Amino acid sequence: MTTHAPEVPDDVFADVLKQINHFVHTRVLPREIEIMTTDAIPDDLRKQAAEMGLFGYAIPQEWGGLGLDLTQDVDVAMELGYTSLALRSMFGTNNGIAGQVLVGFGTDEQKAQWLPGIASGDVIASFALTEPGAGSNPAGLRTTAKADGDGWIIDGSKRFITNATEAGLFIVFARTGPATNSDAGIAVFLVPGDAEGLDVGVKDAKMGQEGSRTADVTFTNVKVGPEALVGGDGKVGYRAAMTSLARGRIHMAGLAVGAAQRALDESVTYAASATQGGTAIGDFQLVQAMIADQQTGVLAGRALAREAARLYVTGEDRRIAPSAAKLYCTEMAGKAADLAVQIHGGTGYMKEVPVERLYRDVRLMRLYEGTSEIQRLIIGGGLVRAAKKKAS
Repeated sequence: MTTHAPEVPDDVFADVLKQINHFVHTRVLPREIEIMTTDAIPDDLRKQAAEMGLFGYAIPQEWGGLGLDLTQDVDVAMELGYTSLALRSMFGTNNGIAGQVLVGFGTDEQKAQWLPGIASGDVIASFALTEPGAGSNPAGLRTTAKADGDGWIIDGSKRFITNATEAGLFIVFARTGPATNSDAGIAVFLVPGDAEGLDVGVKDAKMGQEGSRTADVTFTNVKVGPEALVGGDGKVGYRAAMTSLARGRIHMAGLAVGAAQRALDESVTYAASATQGGTAIGDFQLVQAMIADQQTGVLAGRALAREAARLYVTGEDRRIAPSAAKLYCTEMAGKAADLAVQIHGGTGYMKEVPVERLYRDVRLMRLYEGTSEIQRLIIGGGLVRAAKKKAS
């Protein structure tokens, strides 16, 4: 077990969290309908987010970020999850799955070249892992990187890549050879968004999360130099993917708790004011039971997300706990949103009512960064393997 001394002291972090809460409630919440109908984050909100340091809140201070650790990141995610999830998506990959690959595995030269721009928001980083035939399991990658002198040639396609339409940097995972007992055969590369042979498709039309942008990305004979290989090591790709995803799953758990809290708050407010036959619907016991289930889920999810973050930071558990937190919290958020629509009745099915958007937004959380089914396999398989190892 390692000691934990965050870069940002508790009192400073409390002020950061207060500012984010104020931004979310006073600037973003009033414009949720605008974000939904225009399918975009307004430029002034993006500018303010950048000025607040939100594009680099989880990037170390030496590279221009705020330097929040994962235990603090989770509380930030809970604040951001309270509003349109597209807001967090705008800078989520910079702080999370993309940026953390550089933070954890990049060379000093790679960090110096890219992290300051990522932290400021001048560079948008995309995490290019998912493919048509390889989603939650990176072992199924078909994108290839072949040695070309001292550089590489990348060929293949990626799907559902967040922020691909405006990315200045793609963190690209590619197969360099067949997997062996000692090497997964996967490397990760830094590919500039303007690289020749890189093509970004049209923005995906999605069920929810309007304002967030995903698209297919195709690599056709894309040539990169030796400096593009993350860590200068062709064997770190699989470990970088797994490490970044595990960390991201805890962040996702916090985000789900924030969304569930919003579903609960909307439900309580509506139940206390809407009437049926002259009686507030919140006085009906069956409505109270639904609210009770929401509240219980939020409290349990918040505790689990924070504990998983603590275990990750200390190094005690960076595999089972992240998956457990992601599984429980995203499933819980889905149930909370469903109950919110039920409590609102027909009103909850109407566009421009917050719980209608929330219901669609949270559905994706059980799919990206590893489906609920994959999380169950990681948890169950990991515990069984540990028991076998202990027995032998």
